This record gives sequence, C-alpha cells and structure tokens, in this order.
Amino acid sequence: MNHEYNPYENAVAVIRKAAEALGLHENDYAFLLYPERELKVSLPVVMDSGKTEVFEGFRVQHSSVLGPCKGGIRYHADTNIDEVKALACWMALKCSVAGIPYGGGKGGIRVDPSRLSSRELEALTRKYAHAIAPIIGEKKDIPAPDVNTNGQIMAWFCDAYSETVGSFSPAVVTGKPLEIGGSLGRTDATGRGVMLTVRELLSRYGKKASEMRVAVQGNGNVGGTTVKLLGELGCKVVAVSDVSGALLCDDGLDCDEIYRYSTEHKLLRDFDKSAGTFIAGADGNAALLVCDTDILIPAALENQITGENAEKIKAKYIVEAANGPTTVEADEILDARGIPVVPDILANSGGVIVSYFEWVQNLQRYSWTLERVNSELEEKLVSAFANVFDISEKHGCSLRTAAYMAAIKRIVSAAKLRG
Repeated sequence: MNHEYNPYENAVAVIRKAAEALGLHENDYAFLLYPERELKVSLPVVMDSGKTEVFEGFRVQHSSVLGPCKGGIRYHADTNIDEVKALACWMALKCSVAGIPYGGGKGGIRVDPSRLSSRELEALTRKYAHAIAPIIGEKKDIPAPDVNTNGQIMAWFCDAYSETVGSFSPAVVTGKPLEIGGSLGRTDATGRGVMLTVRELLSRYGKKASEMRVAVQGNGNVGGTTVKLLGELGCKVVAVSDVSGALLCDDGLDCDEIYRYSTEHKLLRDFDKSAGTFIAGADGNAALLVCDTDILIPAALENQITGENAEKIKAKYIVEAANGPTTVEADEILDARGIPVVPDILANSGGVIVSYFEWVQNLQRYSWTLERVNSELEEKLVSAFANVFDISEKHGCSLRTAAYMAAIKRIVSAAKLRG
C-alpha cells in the first residue's frame, strides 16, 4: 500500500461532498468524520523457532448508530491504523446503504501470513481475539474475514472468544465454517453481489451481458467468484490478475478454470500459457487496469485507480469489488470523462449482507437454505442499487456521491432520533 495516500482522508472527503449535496450542516454529520473508538494491541507470539515476535493489531469502531459495529479482520504486511480507520468508515456507510442494522468496524494485524505456519497463525489469531474481546460481542461488534483471513481463522477466533466469555458464542463472528454456525452462500456472497450489481447496471443502461468485455483485477475469493458468475451471466472475461501478474486474452478466458485456480489458491503465473498473454508482477496489474474492456472490476486492494492512470482507462463502466480502489483525484477524472463508477459501499456489499443473514441465523439457532440466502441477498442488493441509481439521476451526481448520500441520510436521521 502507498503510505503517501491516506485512505481515511479519502473517505472523509467523500462524506463531506455527499453531506453538502444533501444540504446538511456540519453539525449534523460531524460525528461521522471520526471513529467512535480505536484500539491498538501488541500480540506476542512464540514462533516455531522458539523466538518471540510481537505483532501489531488494530480494531476500529467507526459508528454504532444503526446497530452493532460490523467489519472484517485483515492480515497484511502493510496494514496500518489509517487503513483500518478508513475501512471501518466504509463499513458504516456500506451497512447503511444496504439497509441492514449494523454500524461499521474493522480490524487488522500487521503481518505477512504467508510466512507463518498453521500453528503460528492460530496462536496469533487467538492472541488477537483475547486482546480485543473486551470491546466486541454479538451485540457490540461482530468481526468477519477480510484480506488473507478465512473460515478457519474465524473458527479459531470464535473459539478463543468463547473461552473468554465462558460459553460458545457463534454470533460473535461471521464467515465461519458451516459446522460451527456458518451460513450457506457466505463464501460466494461478495462476488455474487458484484455480479448482481453488474447485471442491474447493464439493465439501467440498456446493455446486454453477452456484449460486454470484462477485466477483473484480483483472483482471490471475490475476484474468482466474480469471474465465474459473470461468465454464467454471459460476459466475456478478457483479463484477470493476482499478485503474480495478469492474464489477458481478447477471445475470452475460461471462467470456470480461472475460478478453480482461485479456489485452489494457485497463482496465475502457473496457469496454462496458451490461454492468453501473461504479464508478470506489478506491470501486469497496471496493464489490466488500462486494457481494452467494457467493464473494469478492481477486486484487490485500495488505491489502484489513481490520478496517474485514470486518464488511460478504456473501460466504459467501473464496478468496485475492492474497498477503496479509487482515489478522490481519480474519481473526479472518471466523473469528468463520463465513466460511471459503482462504488465499493454498494458493489461489494453482498458479503456483509450475507454476514448479517449468518448473524441472524446464529441468534435464532435456525439455518436458512441456500435458495433463501441467495434470494434475500438479491432482493436487498437490487433494492439498494435502485435507490442509489435513482438518487444519482435525481440530483445529477455520480453513483458514489449518491451512495454516500443514501448512507449518510439514514445514519444522520437515526442519530437525530436517538438524540
């Protein structure tokens, strides 16, 4: 991550812009410019070598106006407090625009998990769970997976927290394995939400999926699922990337094979080279962002579309599957160029919507069918998209500003009612 770029300042700038469009006085929304709570913890772990390493962890609760804080935990070598603050802020807005009764939170540990053994990873996760246990809980703050975390890590986290409170507490965390209270449909939820967003966007612009060329930056859980489901929708995926580089093919890639690679955690550098042109490393990801495509879907990390490359982007539409992939400067350039950008707080809200469903199932001790999960996800996301698109048309503003307007209006209204 580029430390010259402050993602939290980015989030605050967009909040101010949307609040101004709503005609709000700063007194009405000032509380949204600051997190309610920031926690920094030190996590000493005895490594397999016998040496003790101390890792830095964070948990930020941005807003609890609409309900318990909600947001994932990421393990990344570049994780820092400003990143976590921004992500917590975006989660508060995402939950609001999705119409679910949550506030926003986020957590992270500064670590490269690829260099840890399974035992070390479990020890670190349990340390973190114990450290932040005093400020979380099923009615206070509910974590979930994020970058480099998964169902197994959530299972360890849930068990460690349950030890702390003295009873099994599955509702404290979502994204768990099915065996301990996870929900059907949760793994694919964010990618499914991205697909539904693309479908609704094309419908609004009178376009056919079969006519669309798509480039997806990122081939993790979200990117891989997005590729698969867009292929099923009828789109032609012409480029996909991961940390090893980008694979491009004008004739279209095999979406099912790309998805299989993502589920097996294989890198694209090892993919069949006859499938297309492979460009290694950062050069590949840079090439993907400006390749000849109709829809660009950044599904990796923050700060990917910037003032340096926004003018070069050829895509007609951008759908943000990642959190914060577009800087304020780039957003202004894209808006001036007439390129619609479906913002992260709407486009990738599928994950938190189904996390909400998982939480509800845990509280009720009753499991939903996959059909119900996917049906209710579609209903909520389609409704949220329609609301944002209508606000955009009514006010003549970008989809990002419209999404923030919808989110801020709901939070501010709730805050006034609560007093």
